[in-house]
Amino acid sequence: MASRLCKVVLAASVPAALVGCDSPDSMRGATSLLQMWQPPSPLEAAEMAIDPWDADARARGTMLLANGYFGGEDPYHALYLERASDEDANVRAAALRGLSLHGQPEDVPLIAAALEDPNARVRLEACRALQRVHDPAAIDALIVLTRLPVLTPPEQAGENEPTIRTEAAHALGQYAEPRVIQPLISALDDRFLAVNEAARRSLRTLTGQDFGFDRKAWLKWYQETDTPFAGRTAYIYPAFRRDKFFWEYIPFVPEPPNETASTPVGFPPALERRDEPSDG
Repeated sequence: MASRLCKVVLAASVPAALVGCDSPDSMRGATSLLQMWQPPSPLEAAEMAIDPWDADARARGTMLLANGYFGGEDPYHALYLERASDEDANVRAAALRGLSLHGQPEDVPLIAAALEDPNARVRLEACRALQRVHDPAAIDALIVLTRLPVLTPPEQAGENEPTIRTEAAHALGQYAEPRVIQPLISALDDRFLAVNEAARRSLRTLTGQDFGFDRKAWLKWYQETDTPFAGRTAYIYPAFRRDKFFWEYIPFVPEPPNETASTPVGFPPALERRDEPSDG
C-alpha cells in the first residue's frame, strides 16, 4: 500500500507545478481576493487523500482529486478503488464519486457491492456511479434498490430511501433486458413521484413507448408485444448543471463545474442515438 500511496503523491507533483503549491487552507492568510477562492493544489489534495489519521481530510482530498482535470489518471483511479472500502462513510462516498467520474466497466462489481453499504449516502453515490459506468453485472443489485423492503414473510430486500430508489430506477434505463421491465413497471406504484418519473423515463428510453404512470397500460402493452425494445433510444445519464453564483462573474474566478450529459462508459456503441420523445 505504501508504494501505491507514494505514486499518488508523485503523480500529483506534475499538476501541482502547474497550479502552484502556495494555496491556503482557508481564507486566513490570503493575500488577494482570488486566492480566497483558490482550491488546494493537486499535491495538497493528494496528501489529504492519503492522510491515515484524518477521515475528513481523506474525504475532501479524494473529492478534490476526483473533480480535477487530472482525476482520471491511473494512480488516482487506484486510489478511488482503495478508498471505496475505507472505514469512514464520507471517504467511501467520495471514492465512489471518483469512480462515477473516472470509472471503467471492470469497476462495476466493486461499485455494485456498495449498493449494500449501511450508509445511505454511499448507496446513493454507488447508484449514480452505475448510471455512468455500464455493465449488466449491476442489473440485479439495481433492481433490488428500486423497491421498498418487505419485512413480513416472504421477506424481500429493498431500499427505504426514495432518492436512492429514484437513482436506481434511472440507472436501469440503460439495460434493454426483459428482467428490468417488470421492476420498472412496479416502481410506477411507488408512493414518491420522483421514483415514478424515473421509472417512466427509463421505460420510455428502453421501449420508445409512453403510457405515463398507467401501470396497467404498460403491463398490457408488454404482455402483447414480442419486440419490447424495438423503439429503444440511447440512455443518457443525468449531468450536474447550475447557474453561476454572483462571485463567479468576477474575472478569473473558475466557472461552475457543469457537466455534459452523455452515454455511460462501456455503453454499446452500435446503438444509434435517437432523441427521446418530448414530455409534451
